[in-house]
Amino acid sequence: MHRLQGLGVLALLVSMVFFAGCAGRLASTPGTTLHVGDVNAADVVGAARTVLSRMSFAIDKADPNAGIVRTKPLAAAQFFEVWRSDNTSLADGLEANLHSVRRSVELDFARDRGQWRIDCTVRVQRLSVPGEEVASVSQAYRIHSRSDPDLQTFVLTPAQRAQMTWIDLDNDEALAAVILQRIEKQLTQRRGEEEAS
Repeated sequence: MHRLQGLGVLALLVSMVFFAGCAGRLASTPGTTLHVGDVNAADVVGAARTVLSRMSFAIDKADPNAGIVRTKPLAAAQFFEVWRSDNTSLADGLEANLHSVRRSVELDFARDRGQWRIDCTVRVQRLSVPGEEVASVSQAYRIHSRSDPDLQTFVLTPAQRAQMTWIDLDNDEALAAVILQRIEKQLTQRRGEEEAS
Protein backbone atom coordinates (compact mmCIF):
# COMPACT_ATOMS: atom_id res chain seq x y z
CA MET A 1 0.00 0.00 0.00
CA HIS A 2 2.84 2.39 0.90
CA ARG A 3 4.52 1.55 -2.38
CA LEU A 4 1.42 2.68 -4.34
CA GLN A 5 1.27 5.92 -2.38
CA GLY A 6 4.95 6.53 -3.14
CA LEU A 7 4.33 5.96 -6.85
CA GLY A 8 1.41 8.38 -6.75
CA VAL A 9 3.57 11.07 -5.14
CA LEU A 10 6.31 10.42 -7.70
CA ALA A 11 3.83 10.72 -10.58
CA LEU A 12 2.54 14.00 -9.13
CA LEU A 13 6.08 15.41 -8.87
CA VAL A 14 6.94 14.37 -12.43
CA SER A 15 3.77 15.98 -13.79
CA MET A 16 4.51 19.21 -11.86
CA VAL A 17 8.01 19.35 -13.36
CA PHE A 18 6.56 18.70 -16.83
CA PHE A 19 3.98 21.48 -16.52
CA ALA A 20 6.54 23.86 -15.06
CA GLY A 21 8.72 23.17 -18.12
CA CYS A 22 5.78 23.90 -20.42
CA ALA A 23 5.10 27.12 -18.56
CA GLY A 24 8.69 28.24 -19.04
CA ARG A 25 8.50 27.62 -22.79
CA LEU A 26 5.24 29.50 -23.18
CA ALA A 27 6.53 32.45 -21.16
CA SER A 28 9.30 32.98 -23.73
CA THR A 29 6.90 33.07 -26.70
CA PRO A 30 7.18 35.89 -29.24
CA GLY A 31 5.39 39.23 -28.88
CA THR A 32 1.78 40.20 -29.22
CA THR A 33 1.91 41.43 -32.83
CA LEU A 34 1.57 39.36 -36.02
CA HIS A 35 2.23 40.42 -39.62
CA VAL A 36 0.49 38.47 -42.41
CA GLY A 37 0.13 39.09 -46.13
CA ASP A 38 -1.94 37.76 -49.04
CA VAL A 39 -5.21 37.84 -47.07
CA ASN A 40 -8.11 40.23 -46.78
CA ALA A 41 -9.89 41.65 -43.73
CA ALA A 42 -12.65 39.04 -43.91
CA ASP A 43 -10.04 36.25 -43.80
CA VAL A 44 -8.43 37.79 -40.71
CA VAL A 45 -11.81 38.09 -38.96
CA GLY A 46 -12.79 34.56 -39.99
CA ALA A 47 -9.55 33.05 -38.69
CA ALA A 48 -9.81 35.02 -35.44
CA ARG A 49 -13.42 33.93 -34.89
CA THR A 50 -12.51 30.28 -35.52
CA VAL A 51 -9.52 30.32 -33.14
CA LEU A 52 -11.28 32.21 -30.35
CA SER A 53 -14.44 30.05 -30.59
CA ARG A 54 -12.34 26.89 -30.34
CA MET A 55 -10.80 28.35 -27.17
CA SER A 56 -14.35 28.80 -25.72
CA PHE A 57 -14.41 32.61 -26.05
CA ALA A 58 -17.74 34.16 -27.08
CA ILE A 59 -17.36 36.85 -29.75
CA ASP A 60 -18.73 40.22 -28.66
CA LYS A 61 -17.80 42.21 -31.77
CA ALA A 62 -16.20 41.28 -35.09
CA ASP A 63 -15.98 44.11 -37.61
CA PRO A 64 -13.61 43.82 -40.61
CA ASN A 65 -14.27 47.46 -41.55
CA ALA A 66 -13.26 48.77 -38.10
CA GLY A 67 -10.42 46.24 -37.85
CA ILE A 68 -11.48 44.76 -34.54
CA VAL A 69 -12.44 41.43 -33.00
CA ARG A 70 -13.41 41.50 -29.31
CA THR A 71 -14.66 38.77 -26.98
CA LYS A 72 -16.85 38.73 -23.92
CA PRO A 73 -15.07 37.95 -20.63
CA LEU A 74 -14.47 34.23 -20.09
CA ALA A 75 -13.99 32.67 -16.65
CA ALA A 76 -10.55 31.04 -16.47
CA ALA A 77 -10.35 27.27 -16.80
CA GLN A 78 -10.49 25.15 -13.66
CA PHE A 79 -8.15 22.20 -13.00
CA PHE A 80 -10.68 19.64 -14.24
CA GLU A 81 -11.30 21.45 -17.57
CA VAL A 82 -8.37 19.79 -19.32
CA TRP A 83 -9.79 20.53 -22.79
CA ARG A 84 -9.44 24.32 -22.30
CA SER A 85 -6.24 26.18 -23.14
CA ASP A 86 -6.62 29.68 -21.67
CA ASN A 87 -4.23 29.02 -18.76
CA THR A 88 -0.80 29.03 -20.41
CA SER A 89 1.28 28.38 -17.29
CA LEU A 90 1.10 26.50 -14.02
CA ALA A 91 0.88 29.82 -12.17
CA ASP A 92 -2.14 30.85 -14.28
CA GLY A 93 -3.85 27.54 -13.52
CA LEU A 94 -3.20 27.84 -9.80
CA GLU A 95 -4.50 31.40 -9.69
CA ALA A 96 -7.64 30.43 -11.63
CA ASN A 97 -8.36 27.72 -9.06
CA LEU A 98 -7.79 29.98 -6.06
CA HIS A 99 -9.56 33.13 -7.31
CA SER A 100 -12.36 34.11 -9.66
CA VAL A 101 -10.37 35.16 -12.74
CA ARG A 102 -11.65 36.08 -16.19
CA ARG A 103 -10.03 37.02 -19.50
CA SER A 104 -11.18 38.95 -22.54
CA VAL A 105 -9.40 39.21 -25.89
CA GLU A 106 -9.17 42.16 -28.25
CA LEU A 107 -7.60 41.92 -31.70
CA ASP A 108 -6.89 45.11 -33.63
CA PHE A 109 -5.75 44.84 -37.23
CA ALA A 110 -4.82 47.33 -39.95
CA ARG A 111 -2.79 47.48 -43.17
CA ASP A 112 0.90 48.16 -42.58
CA ARG A 113 3.33 48.27 -45.56
CA GLY A 114 1.28 45.88 -47.69
CA GLN A 115 0.60 43.41 -44.86
CA TRP A 116 -1.92 43.08 -42.06
CA ARG A 117 -0.59 44.02 -38.64
CA ILE A 118 -2.60 42.17 -35.96
CA ASP A 119 -2.20 43.27 -32.34
CA CYS A 120 -3.60 41.04 -29.59
CA THR A 121 -4.39 42.15 -26.04
CA VAL A 122 -5.63 39.70 -23.41
CA ARG A 123 -7.07 41.55 -20.44
CA VAL A 124 -7.06 39.65 -17.12
CA GLN A 125 -9.32 40.54 -14.19
CA ARG A 126 -9.84 39.10 -10.71
CA LEU A 127 -13.05 39.40 -8.69
CA SER A 128 -12.79 41.35 -5.44
CA VAL A 129 -15.45 40.67 -2.83
CA PRO A 130 -15.30 42.85 0.29
CA GLY A 131 -15.31 41.01 3.58
CA GLU A 132 -17.44 41.72 6.62
CA GLU A 133 -16.04 42.49 10.04
CA VAL A 134 -16.12 39.64 12.51
CA ALA A 135 -16.12 40.04 16.27
CA SER A 136 -13.82 37.11 17.05
CA VAL A 137 -11.81 34.29 15.53
CA SER A 138 -14.65 31.90 16.25
CA GLN A 139 -16.77 33.82 13.71
CA ALA A 140 -14.19 33.74 10.92
CA TYR A 141 -16.57 31.64 8.81
CA ARG A 142 -18.65 34.84 8.39
CA ILE A 143 -15.92 36.89 6.70
CA HIS A 144 -17.42 36.65 3.21
CA SER A 145 -21.01 35.63 3.81
CA ARG A 146 -23.64 35.08 6.43
CA SER A 147 -22.96 31.41 7.02
CA ASP A 148 -23.40 29.40 10.16
CA PRO A 149 -20.80 27.01 11.62
CA ASP A 150 -22.65 23.92 10.35
CA LEU A 151 -23.39 25.05 6.77
CA GLN A 152 -21.03 27.24 4.76
CA THR A 153 -22.82 29.26 2.07
CA PHE A 154 -21.80 32.16 -0.10
CA VAL A 155 -24.60 34.70 0.13
CA LEU A 156 -23.57 38.33 -0.24
CA THR A 157 -25.20 41.21 1.58
CA PRO A 158 -26.53 44.11 -0.53
CA ALA A 159 -23.59 46.26 0.66
CA GLN A 160 -21.08 43.59 -0.39
CA ARG A 161 -22.81 43.17 -3.74
CA ALA A 162 -22.59 46.93 -4.35
CA GLN A 163 -18.83 46.96 -3.53
CA MET A 164 -17.98 43.81 -5.50
CA THR A 165 -15.76 44.67 -8.48
CA TRP A 166 -13.39 43.22 -11.07
CA ILE A 167 -9.78 44.32 -10.55
CA ASP A 168 -7.52 44.65 -13.61
CA LEU A 169 -4.36 42.53 -13.47
CA ASP A 170 -1.46 42.48 -15.94
CA ASN A 171 -2.26 41.61 -19.55
CA ASP A 172 -1.64 37.96 -20.45
CA GLU A 173 1.04 38.27 -23.15
CA ALA A 174 1.72 34.53 -23.21
CA LEU A 175 -1.91 33.77 -24.11
CA ALA A 176 -1.90 36.61 -26.66
CA ALA A 177 1.13 35.01 -28.35
CA VAL A 178 -0.61 31.60 -28.41
CA ILE A 179 -3.73 33.15 -29.98
CA LEU A 180 -1.67 34.89 -32.69
CA GLN A 181 0.22 31.67 -33.46
CA ARG A 182 -3.10 29.83 -33.90
CA ILE A 183 -4.50 32.61 -36.11
CA GLU A 184 -1.38 32.46 -38.28
CA LYS A 185 -1.74 28.68 -38.56
CA GLN A 186 -5.43 29.05 -39.44
CA LEU A 187 -4.67 31.61 -42.17
CA THR A 188 -1.90 29.39 -43.57
CA GLN A 189 -4.27 26.41 -43.72
CA ARG A 190 -6.92 28.48 -45.51
CA ARG A 191 -4.38 29.74 -48.02
CA GLY A 192 -3.25 26.14 -48.67
CA GLU A 193 -6.84 24.98 -49.18
CA GLU A 194 -7.52 27.83 -51.63
CA GLU A 195 -4.37 27.05 -53.62
CA ALA A 196 -5.27 23.34 -53.73
CA SER A 197 -8.78 23.99 -55.09
